[in-house]
Amino acid sequence: MAPSFLFSQFMGGLTTAMFLFLIASGLSLVFGIMRVINFAHGSFYMLGAYLAWQGVQWFHPTGPGFWAASLFAACGVGVLGAVVERLFFRSLYGREELYQLLFTYALVLILGDAAKFLWGTDQLSVSTPPVLAGSVQIFGSTQPLYNLFIMAIGPLIAFLGWLVLNRSGVGRMVRAAQMDREMLDALGANVGTIYTGMFVFSSFLAGLSGALVTPIQSIVPGMDVLIIVQAFIVVVIGGMGSFWGTFWGSVIYGEVLSFGILIFPGFSLFSVFALMAVILIVRPWGLFGRPL
Repeated sequence: MAPSFLFSQFMGGLTTAMFLFLIASGLSLVFGIMRVINFAHGSFYMLGAYLAWQGVQWFHPTGPGFWAASLFAACGVGVLGAVVERLFFRSLYGREELYQLLFTYALVLILGDAAKFLWGTDQLSVSTPPVLAGSVQIFGSTQPLYNLFIMAIGPLIAFLGWLVLNRSGVGRMVRAAQMDREMLDALGANVGTIYTGMFVFSSFLAGLSGALVTPIQSIVPGMDVLIIVQAFIVVVIGGMGSFWGTFWGSVIYGEVLSFGILIFPGFSLFSVFALMAVILIVRPWGLFGRPL
């Protein structure tokens, strides 16, 4: 195989990885801090895609309209996350995982039907913004500018997330809530506000990833189910609650899937699930996670 072809496979896997990181990072943080398995996280991703399409129709089909629509979608899903957390999720804290899965799965069905009612069942698409519509030659391979943009924004968000969690007062409060919520509450901190903030941030990332995927993927009902399975695999590989674990778990998933398609086309998904099974056997808490 030509080196340029292998490089193209690597870059394709990296693009997939950064999309997965955007959605899986929020899922990992919610579980790591709030101990809630949010199966509806994929539905927030789907709504972000639909809202981005709607925003493009409202603002402008080209140019700055895409960026305004993406911000609109991310903020809209963040607001929805705040409402859902305040009204419903607060009753799930401390409950068994079965209750969480049943409730969040019901939420998946509700949001899925709402999306069909509002936008129908036809495939929708969004054009790539003109500033990123071209491509460049790197090591003999053609790389779309939009894919390079996604590869750049993933590490940027990972670094900013790490900076906030480890080098700020808000991050210290969040980590304290993760370690001992009752003690933090006894010290006078508003734990409820911290939880709401984390859930809003998680929902914002899900909506943003849904908006950013629209130029390269069709918007269809059911896209939430596929992405949430992939996100859970990433979180299991990297470790629940570990921000950098989710980042590297996404990279591992993307590259294994990309080269798995190249080497074993009929067993590409099997290679990813086999990797997850091995990690669960060797380190049940993930590569970068900690035992609960």
